[in-house]
Amino acid sequence: MSSPSPSKSAGSPLLQSLKRRDTVGEIHSRFLDPRPFIQGEKRYFIKEFEGKRGHREMRVLGNLHNSISETKEQTLPKCVGLMYDQLASVQKTLEGANHSFNRLQQREQENLKVNMAKKSHETLRAHWDIFMKEQAQRRIAIDLKSTAKQCCVLKEQYNEQYISFSFFFFVNKSFFI
Repeated sequence: MSSPSPSKSAGSPLLQSLKRRDTVGEIHSRFLDPRPFIQGEKRYFIKEFEGKRGHREMRVLGNLHNSISETKEQTLPKCVGLMYDQLASVQKTLEGANHSFNRLQQREQENLKVNMAKKSHETLRAHWDIFMKEQAQRRIAIDLKSTAKQCCVLKEQYNEQYISFSFFFFVNKSFFI
């Protein structure tokens, strides 16, 4: 087997640096501790993510700016022009609808007045019929009372006349014979 090379025995820079370190803990922390490596990877990932995110956000903002500019310069004037073109016809349609609505409302009010007048007339007619029936019954009752009184008065008169006539006849009996 071969003998160790003189460079290795003389001391490689790694071994020289290891000799400089006094403790094994330092060697362990330097070669075997993954934290610095992980922290470096985290920093690299965050920078890369922020860079991609920034580019994506810039694209989105640029697209949004283009859309807004296009809308402002092209779509909005077209819409305003169409609106003014159609506004007159819409206004005429609304005026016609308003006029029709007013006529319909006026007819409904007139029909309501006519219906209320009919109902009022029917109610008054019903009250009048009841009143006339009551008056007829009162008249019949009064006529019966009146007839009864008149009969009594006539009976008394006839009785008085009969008595006076009989007295006269009785007194003047010789006159008739």
